Amino acid sequence: MMMNEDYNEDRYSEENLLESNFPNLNKNSSQFQEKLEDVHEIENALKTLMTLCGQDEKNPDLDKTPFRVVKAFLEYTTGYREDPASHLEKTFDITQNDPIIVKDIEFYSMCEHHFAPFFGVAHVAYIPNKKVTGLSKIARVVEGYARRFQVQERLTNQIADAIESVLEPRGVMVAIEAKHLCVSSRGAKKEEAKTFTLVSRGVYRDNPALRSEFMMAIK
Repeated sequence: MMMNEDYNEDRYSEENLLESNFPNLNKNSSQFQEKLEDVHEIENALKTLMTLCGQDEKNPDLDKTPFRVVKAFLEYTTGYREDPASHLEKTFDITQNDPIIVKDIEFYSMCEHHFAPFFGVAHVAYIPNKKVTGLSKIARVVEGYARRFQVQERLTNQIADAIESVLEPRGVMVAIEAKHLCVSSRGAKKEEAKTFTLVSRGVYRDNPALRSEFMMAIK
């Protein structure tokens, strides 16, 4: 059953793929047609790449691979087609003065240098200043910025920037721990290496006790 579902999914046309990813574009518009031409050009380039790497270009099992790759990359990069910070605009007035910490938010992203995946968890804390947002909204912000071509340092800062800009809290702290396949599967080939990035804003930057509390909480 699973194989049949995958097969049917791969038979979707390039037009349907663009319609699902760019719903605001009119199918008859010149912009839509330009994107369609781009898809065909990328598919042809992927066929050339596969041949360059040694793949038999006549292998019928790979006829739809270029289309599947385009489809996958559009899924990897859905964050470009939204404003992740907008998820924070729904707020609640509250007198909460203590830190709110959402930890172990799983994410998957794509290294912009090698187009290799990196993935891990994000930990986010903020100290409210009269308003808070839903806990799931923090996870959606992480997801929105992760689903782009990224570097981990920028991703960490973008999450903190969004929370600081929209919620205007007294302080924000974001930590990300991730494994990069561009490090573990190529180049240095250090399979167990992980990268940890940390950003602190407001009272978190100035108060060592608050930073220590955050680090203890995410252990």
